[in-house]
Amino acid sequence: MSFLRELWMFLKERKKFWLLPIILMMLLLGGILILAQGSVVAPFIYTLF
Repeated sequence: MSFLRELWMFLKERKKFWLLPIILMMLLLGGILILAQGSVVAPFIYTLF
């Protein structure tokens, strides 16, 4: 949790709030790929990319 706190403080201090949606989308796509790696839904998710 300290990493998230430091990241938030960096974004707030440097006024880099535009990076937040990019970071969230990268985390979301990474999570989808990790979860879909061994599931039955994997072929459908890979067609999106």
